Amino acid sequence: MPAWSGARVVRHSDRRRRARRRRALWGGGEVLVTVGVLLMLLVVHQLWWTNREARRAAERQVEALEREWGSVRAGTAGGGGGAAAPTVSAPAATPAPDAGASDAGSSPSRAPKRSYVPVVLPRRSQAYAVLTVPRLGLRVPVAEGVSKADVLDKGYVGHYRGTQQPGRVGNFALAGHRNTHGEPFRYLPRLRRGDDIEVETRTATYTYDVDQILPRTSATDSGVVRAVPRSLVRPAYGYDEPGHYITLTTCTPEFTSRYRMVVWGKLVSVRPR
Repeated sequence: MPAWSGARVVRHSDRRRRARRRRALWGGGEVLVTVGVLLMLLVVHQLWWTNREARRAAERQVEALEREWGSVRAGTAGGGGGAAAPTVSAPAATPAPDAGASDAGSSPSRAPKRSYVPVVLPRRSQAYAVLTVPRLGLRVPVAEGVSKADVLDKGYVGHYRGTQQPGRVGNFALAGHRNTHGEPFRYLPRLRRGDDIEVETRTATYTYDVDQILPRTSATDSGVVRAVPRSLVRPAYGYDEPGHYITLTTCTPEFTSRYRMVVWGKLVSVRPR
């Protein structure tokens, strides 16, 4: 037999096919690595960068409000005495003092008049108050409305339009992110009954005590932000009588927006500035 009869013949077409497969595999690998890097950058952006930027913006806004209030107080103090304003306890069944007309059913003998100046209604997306929750180490601005782009994604807490303002009879209802964009309400589940929640405005500081916690309800459960809050999904949670309520709402469980967690508090004191 010829010496070359047992040799393997390699066609150029086979080489080209193998070369194409190698290029395809290499290209596919590069695409997967690129996608992986992009996903990692997206996660870093959402979990770190948005938090960092939103927290810094929220801190700057709190400082700006404090400077504004300080200048207002300094101007007011310049025209009169400098006596500190007393703390006014909020009776459980008595509306908070109002500088205008008294609320229906209020008791003039128990409700001190003009103990604070009413909150001027804020513009949409305007930051006008500061929420402080000592147990959570939280101090964050409160803005009007719950727009993601203009309020929540800035790291602020948003006030549900149509609900009451702080200190008034009714429900002062707030929303905040649980994850990303500053995540001010990430540790809301750590709150316990009796914990303080403070709301500072230009004219007064309102202290509420945590009273009820609804661990989970539907995202469409509008009853939790009504004037007399009560869950429509889990009616065992909520109230039957008018009062001075605060409501904190956020998404649950973490990294989802399927359900809502709700914390309710009751007004216990008003400290005019």
